[in-house]
Amino acid sequence: MKEQVLNAMRQAGKPVSAGEVTKILNADRKEIDKIFAELKKEGAIVSPVRCKWEPAE
Repeated sequence: MKEQVLNAMRQAGKPVSAGEVTKILNADRKEIDKIFAELKKEGAIVSPVRCKWEPAE
């Protein structure tokens, strides 16, 4: 699921919020929030703008 979230973020082509990823993947918001927390801890995503995230590459 982490890879799906990262792919959705890449396809958006801009920083996105957890809510936007939830809509793109048609997934549960709590699950997406949990994955975002894990990705943040791993350093896999960065926040260039407040409340928006993008893959760290």
